[in-house]
Amino acid sequence: MIAHDYLTQRGGAERVVLAMLTAFPDARIVTSIYDAEATYQEFRNCDVQTSWLSKVSAFRRDPRRALALLAPTWSATHIDDADVVICSSTGWAHGVRTQATKIVYCHNPARWLYQADEYLSGAGPVTRAGMKVLRPSLRAWDQRAARSATTYLANSTVVADRIATTYDVEAEIVHPPSAISTGPVEPIPGIEPGFLLTVGRSRGYKNTGAVAHAVRDLPGERLVAVGGVPHGDWPARIRGLNDISDSQLRWLYRNADALVACAYEDFGLTPIEAYSVGTPAVVLRAGGYLDTSVPGVTGEFVATAEPADIASGIRRFRQSSYSTSAIETHGKSFSVDEFAAKLRNVVLKSYLAGPLIA
Repeated sequence: MIAHDYLTQRGGAERVVLAMLTAFPDARIVTSIYDAEATYQEFRNCDVQTSWLSKVSAFRRDPRRALALLAPTWSATHIDDADVVICSSTGWAHGVRTQATKIVYCHNPARWLYQADEYLSGAGPVTRAGMKVLRPSLRAWDQRAARSATTYLANSTVVADRIATTYDVEAEIVHPPSAISTGPVEPIPGIEPGFLLTVGRSRGYKNTGAVAHAVRDLPGERLVAVGGVPHGDWPARIRGLNDISDSQLRWLYRNADALVACAYEDFGLTPIEAYSVGTPAVVLRAGGYLDTSVPGVTGEFVATAEPADIASGIRRFRQSSYSTSAIETHGKSFSVDEFAAKLRNVVLKSYLAGPLIA
């Protein structure tokens, strides 16, 4: 059984759930909210069980609107017909009730509770006031949910450190895989190879706007931003794209000169997706990128997410050369098969060992 916060977008956490299904193809998925049109179409072939929240169209469009309801909904969700439950969680699914072995694959401790300033970047005063009221009760619920786990897994070193600080739990690191490198490739009309690429929702901590500002200050560069760019007066050489297919994304990775990834990511799948096809990256020296990127081999690090630092990193990239084969070899070390094998091993060990968290 796999429990996942909500299936309402095409993001990295949802790709990890698909990789989990590679390890356990017959697993049922339990989630709070499911929008088949908004997430990966592969889930349509799965047995997906939802809560009552999924019936509310406003919640399907944006699960954050259900913030005050998600904790009690997950607490009311019981799984009684499984030997092992794997919780893919950024703050909710680990609260599912079960007597089975519970393994929490933690993408990050709840950002809105423990990294609130970062998460609420750009949020209005009403949202901030609401979170201030809810935070004490949600923290108490979150701590209880964490203590119900048998085993904690982290997707990166930085997340393992946060789990230790937040829950006083030592988590094993199992890096997510790249699952985008193989499959059909579809060109996107009007885009010529040789561009810079950034991939991520246009949200505060993703720093898409900072990347766009950096490229705007580099007259010879073009940027394709999958997930869109913030509202503004951007030149034609900065193009935002939404609702692209995986085959189109593969074409973008293969035809970009480099990926620019400057989000504050807990792991960050996009660099290893680029590396798996031999494309270098300019990445922020922070978060999960520290686990996945090798300066001078896979590309360049930048010190901060300020446009000037990003622009400097792009200039250094343009002045350097990289081995496509070395980048591709590095990227393929983050394979779905390796992830599935590690996850199966953790499940077996946890099931045989019984509860490890008091």
